[in-house]
Amino acid sequence: MWDHNAWLLSFLCVTFMAAGALSQEPQLGSVRVVFQTKYGDIEFGFFPTVAPKTVEHIFKLVRLGCYNTNHFFRVDKGFVAQVADVVGGRSAPMNEEQRKEAEKTVVGEFSDVKHVKGVLSMGRYADPNSAASSFSMLLGDAPHLDGQYAIFGRLTKGYETLQKLEDLPTRREGIFVMPMERITILSSYYYDIEMESCEVERSNLQRRLAASAVEVERQRMKCFP
Repeated sequence: MWDHNAWLLSFLCVTFMAAGALSQEPQLGSVRVVFQTKYGDIEFGFFPTVAPKTVEHIFKLVRLGCYNTNHFFRVDKGFVAQVADVVGGRSAPMNEEQRKEAEKTVVGEFSDVKHVKGVLSMGRYADPNSAASSFSMLLGDAPHLDGQYAIFGRLTKGYETLQKLEDLPTRREGIFVMPMERITILSSYYYDIEMESCEVERSNLQRRLAASAVEVERQRMKCFP
């Protein structure tokens, strides 16, 4: 049997290894994007330190409203739910500014981040620098994609919505498993969780100040009628 010191040493090694693994997970930025569908909302955040150019490009497309009326053209249960390229994927026409950004491609920012359930990964053609606006939301772990596609974020809310999409009837076209119905992104919006926190703090402060002012006035009226 191990003595106490050997057991403690083993425990510390496991603890340090776990802590190291956690420290290697990329940090989410403060921006959150929400895609709204008839099956529910899907929210995600970005990894700006992992794929800065990709994040900048996708976030600009979101700000311009390029994903509105676009759709999920692929839903492969346990694998990916893939958003179509906004050029050709939207049901509404794009204006000049939207089209200019949508037609850009991004250099392949491949990293050591793993393709696990919930991460966002850019779609592309054979050219490693051909990613544009199509991306996948991982519905399960896919280690065979590691190092070949640029991961730029992960889901923060909406797993139950993706489960509903996985349960929809599908058909196969070549390598793609596609939903029988069009899953439209009805609208999209974004917000900053740090700003939201500041707004809450400011609101609380305003309430406290208002309450203090009332109390000061009450004391004034009491002591100096």
